Amino acid sequence: MKELSIFNQLRPVTVGFDSVFDNFERMFSDDFFNAPSNYPAYNIVKTKDNHYDVEVALAGFNKKDIMVSYADGQLSIESVKNDKTKEKDENGIIHRGIAKRYFKKSFSVADNCEVKGAELKDGLLRVSLERIIPEAQKPKVIDIK
Repeated sequence: MKELSIFNQLRPVTVGFDSVFDNFERMFSDDFFNAPSNYPAYNIVKTKDNHYDVEVALAGFNKKDIMVSYADGQLSIESVKNDKTKEKDENGIIHRGIAKRYFKKSFSVADNCEVKGAELKDGLLRVSLERIIPEAQKPKVIDIK
């Protein structure tokens, strides 16, 4: 049984918005508001009307060190621990000022958004998304007879 929340008052008068209410309930839970990590830094950029980029600053990481996944409306970007890479990196390092610690960032993505791809270039990971508007939701001009 679902916990009582403000969204339960809206459920009886709406149809098909269950996932929206579930996302808001998860966002307003205690876990969501615990101090989120600021590492790594990121931007969310609207590049065109229906195109977005999530940019994550990942200096010192390469493609093998990062995993990007998308499931159930959650885009996750996390570092992958690799013991072989660590052994190679330790040789010759006198001072380590560029952090290469474990992280996981998650973003809620709307149902009508599609992940188009990811690119790591010059220490910046860019995950591209596009909002797909169904034909039924596009504006229509109605001919007058």
